[in-house]
Amino acid sequence: MMKLRTLALASAACVLVTLPACAQSNANPAPDSLSVTHADWARDAVLYQINLRQFTPDGTITAAQDQLPRLAEMGVDILWLMPIQPIGEVNRKGTLGSPYSISDYTDVNPELGTLDDIRAFVDAAHDLGMEVILDWVANHSAWDNPLVEDHPDWYSRNWAGEMQPPPGTDWSDVVDFNYDNPDLRDYMAGAMEFWVREVGFDGFRCDVAGFVPLDFWERVRTDLEAIKPVFMLAEWEQRDLHRHAFDATYAWSWNNMMHDVALNDAGAGAVRGYYLYEDANAWPRDAYRLRYVANHDQNSWEATQFDRFGDALEAVIALSFTGTGIPMIYNGQEAGNMDQLEFFERDPIIWREHPIGDLYTRLIALRRDTPALHNGAAGAVMQPVSTSQDDQVFAFSRRDAESGVLAIFNWSAAPVTATLEDGPIAGLYRDFDTDDALELDTGSEVALGPWQARIFIALSD
Repeated sequence: MMKLRTLALASAACVLVTLPACAQSNANPAPDSLSVTHADWARDAVLYQINLRQFTPDGTITAAQDQLPRLAEMGVDILWLMPIQPIGEVNRKGTLGSPYSISDYTDVNPELGTLDDIRAFVDAAHDLGMEVILDWVANHSAWDNPLVEDHPDWYSRNWAGEMQPPPGTDWSDVVDFNYDNPDLRDYMAGAMEFWVREVGFDGFRCDVAGFVPLDFWERVRTDLEAIKPVFMLAEWEQRDLHRHAFDATYAWSWNNMMHDVALNDAGAGAVRGYYLYEDANAWPRDAYRLRYVANHDQNSWEATQFDRFGDALEAVIALSFTGTGIPMIYNGQEAGNMDQLEFFERDPIIWREHPIGDLYTRLIALRRDTPALHNGAAGAVMQPVSTSQDDQVFAFSRRDAESGVLAIFNWSAAPVTATLEDGPIAGLYRDFDTDDALELDTGSEVALGPWQARIFIALSD
């Protein structure tokens, strides 16, 4: 909604690179059993977020549908649509308002199109082999949503007994729900079922999920799975969300850590420490952690991908695909979008060919064709590889019986030649960038330019 959304939630979610504080809150390792059962189509999926208001010059669902063949050719699997419902007018921000201020949970914003248009979009995506999830705003509604008048007991109150925005935020265009009311829970669960059963959506990205009780999300997951397999993404960073509710959770901490590496000289040790903590101490192996380089909040309120990661951008993108987690692309990244898109106004993306688009297409293909890189327990663990230059270089191997990669990253602005010292190294590989075949083993030297990622694809003997 606005900058406070990203900053407040990142703080509330416990930034994982500050190891001691976070370790105290999640002290015991989480067994693999603390994860939902994922749909088969999610095991190797890559997400793509669509901001319909800015995605095309027309800003409509029908115009977005015309872009589906391009996205399918790119290789993305799950399309995430930002909220499509009508937007409130009372206390509206800007000319067009926030998509997260919803005035009717089971209708479509006429600026975007009609219910039949969204059905056609979902059907077309399915025909091309893609799934579609809808951004869901369960924590609050617009002030002029009819629920405010019809069910005032569904809303929380401040000290003076008045309805209020979510406490601690400046989201003045929305009013906070009270999930102590069972009728609200039934209504909201039913509205979510409507979009799955009647329109064909394949799940939800759940806005500010930690502001809504976990047992509600667990109930919803059970209800939706009775209709069809779904994919659920939480905008929150908490282990227990994976137990019975969500496939994936935001990894704000990963994004913030990579920003510190790229612009604040945190070094390869910060990357190594992050993955060590996440793998060993906090998260079930089959919990999908969302590795995003950009999203709508960050792009609009903080910085473009170029400003946030500088010369390290392409290496950060490469790590989001080769390391553990589920990768995501925000619309326009592949076009090298240079702008912080307006949030409350029309500001269409300027589409163009760009090397980042080619990089994403190649990384998606690599990930699809390399089972060791698949999501959660479907993929292989990251095995550390030590080098002679570990202050600058972070290296790891991901191998299974069928496939694997050896990935080596220079997280510094200086070129480096690193000797591979220990780990699962030995083998015949193909260089991801040059297609050259080479043999690597303990003692091999690898040259890396500033902020360079080198990916070596294991070849069968």
